[in-house]
Amino acid sequence: MLGYLGPNGSGKSTTVKMLTGLLQPTRGQVLFEGRDIQSDLVSYRKRLGYVPEAANLYPLLTGQEYLEMVGTFRAMSLAQMKSKISSLLELFSLFAHRHVSLGSYSKGMRQRILLIAALMDNPDVLILDEPLSGLDVTSVLIFKNLIQAFSALGKGVFYCSHILEVVEKVCSQLLILRSGHVIAYGSTEDVRRRIGQSSLERIFLELGEDADVVKVANEIVDVVVAPS
Repeated sequence: MLGYLGPNGSGKSTTVKMLTGLLQPTRGQVLFEGRDIQSDLVSYRKRLGYVPEAANLYPLLTGQEYLEMVGTFRAMSLAQMKSKISSLLELFSLFAHRHVSLGSYSKGMRQRILLIAALMDNPDVLILDEPLSGLDVTSVLIFKNLIQAFSALGKGVFYCSHILEVVEKVCSQLLILRSGHVIAYGSTEDVRRRIGQSSLERIFLELGEDADVVKVANEIVDVVVAPS
């Protein structure tokens, strides 16, 4: 499980687009099992589960219809697709809302639909771009245990997030990006040891951002409370 971190504009979203085949690298290659993914994107994507940062779904489809569409695109058998959709909707507490249009779903409900869509065809690699957006506390706890169990099966997890606490607890490897360059890579413990910091938050501030966050926060408060 690789935690992928960096300030805004560092290149995280660009990396995700390249890893999913949505964007071709201007230099270099994205390799999966030794082969350039661009040589057979369809086969590569069949083995990929992807949760995008923005939950842009088709608002007129119901949750059930959307997942059936995804299963059809992935060439899942009808019996397998129906069984998995029903079971996963139940486990993600969405079964009662399966016939409700996605446009009526809350942000957290849409995020859970994206997670189901990413997992339902048993992918070998899971790419997660800010996957906890809008999830409630229970869903977050389930998710943290879910991706650890997924990784324990020998599957790859690429976790791109700003939520340092979760990355620190669940990821075995850490990569910090800054202005398109890798500035730290290794196990979380190795990176901590090299930088001499006790927490991922301190490491990130040390390596990823130049800003004095306390100073900036205090300056914002000063502006807000200043008399008009």
